[in-house]
Amino acid sequence: MFKALVLNQEDGKTISAVQDLELKDLPEGEVLIKVDYSSLNYKDGLAITGKGKIIRNFPMVPGIDYVGTVEESSDQRYQAGDKVVLTGWGVGENFWGGYSEYARAKADWLVPLPENMDPVRTMQVGTAGLTAMLCVMALQEGGVTPESGPVIVSGAAGGVGSVAVSILAGLGYEVTAITGRPETETYLRSLGATDIVSREEMAEKARPLEKQRWAGAVDTVGDNILARIIAETNYGGVVTACGLAASFKLPSTVMPFILRNVRLQGVDSVSCPFERRQEAWQRLQKQLPESALGEIAQVISLAELPEYAEKITEGQVKGRVVVDLNA
Repeated sequence: MFKALVLNQEDGKTISAVQDLELKDLPEGEVLIKVDYSSLNYKDGLAITGKGKIIRNFPMVPGIDYVGTVEESSDQRYQAGDKVVLTGWGVGENFWGGYSEYARAKADWLVPLPENMDPVRTMQVGTAGLTAMLCVMALQEGGVTPESGPVIVSGAAGGVGSVAVSILAGLGYEVTAITGRPETETYLRSLGATDIVSREEMAEKARPLEKQRWAGAVDTVGDNILARIIAETNYGGVVTACGLAASFKLPSTVMPFILRNVRLQGVDSVSCPFERRQEAWQRLQKQLPESALGEIAQVISLAELPEYAEKITEGQVKGRVVVDLNA
């Protein structure tokens, strides 16, 4: 017997409860994993609270990422005792996820844990950190260097934003952080942000072209903020878009893309190919400052998940939340 957070639906309402399960209850998969840690992401919060249409098939064990140890494997790529990390692939949405002491997964979904990266650090990074690293890689591949000028990060106090600020600052970029919570300014500056702008300022409707301010951007929210960032991006700049916390809408025009040669680069971590995913994890191990992780993350138990799920959907969570499956 082992414990898992299980979601069911009653009268159209999502109900979450920690339940005792057996291995036979787990869905099919080539690899059986003893889960050490998972994390709480915004999408997980929407799933647990039922505020977003994330889960369509019940019962479901949520948790879009996890790290653990292989117990059994029918795939030759993995052996008992191997440390692995899983993010994306619809896990925690369409397939049972990480809020469980044991999980089964397809071998193709797994990545070997980078050398010298322990399980807690891995989930301090988690899906949010992986996404942030993919955004940084896209900026660099687009030619944005520290010498290009300031880079702006929206939703900077959230999971993706916090890690992006820390990585970019560690690489020598001048980072401006957007936040709607003035009380997080000290936290963001501790991660390396050199300037703070308010969410209210950046959410004002932009003209097709505004004064050029940014060499690049990491956007996690969409809508008017993304539109303003694009309108304010320098000639030849790159804007990476990886989230839609505000909205999936983009009230912009083609003018910045044509007249200023601005590139809008979408970043997906769910179906990211193995080789790029592996590169991102290896770079995270080397380029995310160890000192930042204590600031970024807090650790909770499985039983505390419903409470924190509510908080994260209300914008009351700062940084990353790690879920200890052994607590």
